[in-house]
Amino acid sequence: MPMDTDIQTHARTLALRSPDHLRVGPFTVRHNPNWSLKYANYAIPDRDAEPTAADVRELIAAFRERDRMPRLEYLPGWAPAVEPALLAAGFTVEDRAPILACTPGDLLPPKPVDALVLAEPAGDAEFAAAARVQHHGYGGTGEPEGGEAAWLRDAVAGGGVAALATLDGTPAGAGGCSVPVDGLTELAGLAVAAAFRRRGIGAALSAHLTAAAFARGCRAVWLEPADAAVERIYAGIGYRRIGEKLNISIDPERENG
Repeated sequence: MPMDTDIQTHARTLALRSPDHLRVGPFTVRHNPNWSLKYANYAIPDRDAEPTAADVRELIAAFRERDRMPRLEYLPGWAPAVEPALLAAGFTVEDRAPILACTPGDLLPPKPVDALVLAEPAGDAEFAAAARVQHHGYGGTGEPEGGEAAWLRDAVAGGGVAALATLDGTPAGAGGCSVPVDGLTELAGLAVAAAFRRRGIGAALSAHLTAAAFARGCRAVWLEPADAAVERIYAGIGYRRIGEKLNISIDPERENG
């Protein structure tokens, strides 16, 4: 099975396992009631789905009923007929993001960062600290809603990985690798606190998480970089492009039906 198909299967399996997911026509919706971040609430089509206009209207309504932006994340080749149906209903493409993957033989050591400590969070205070770094790193203000900490805890409990990076005892970065499915895991939520950026912490933290996932038996780690600059950081530790993911959503002003 091609790696991109493995990755889509991994993402869909985790969506189906999420406690508050729902099925709407040929879609699985991953809904997080305690985490409004758009990246934590999205739908994935079934393989080779051919949704009707009514299916798409029902999908939009399901998101609206839960006060979430109608949004999908998936690899276009998984279900080629879905994008035209979404566009016809008023969805717009956010981006077509590269998907990167790394296998054990490809991982490269990053440049060391003096005094950086990388460790799995232990206890409520450290999980909360990691969640706070993630929340602020992705543009949030105030305190996290709780979804970040829950995701990290669930990842660890399910055989994935979480890490908190500290410098002189101060939280500097955080991230995790999702619950593995068939030896695959997603590196996600990686964030470096604003005061600690451009020091190599992102690369060090990414390599640490990747190595930890391999140590726990994963055969590959995949991720979606935020932009070209971030992709270069991952390329520096051995990640390579293996596909493309469509991120597509609908604005309330453009909703049809």
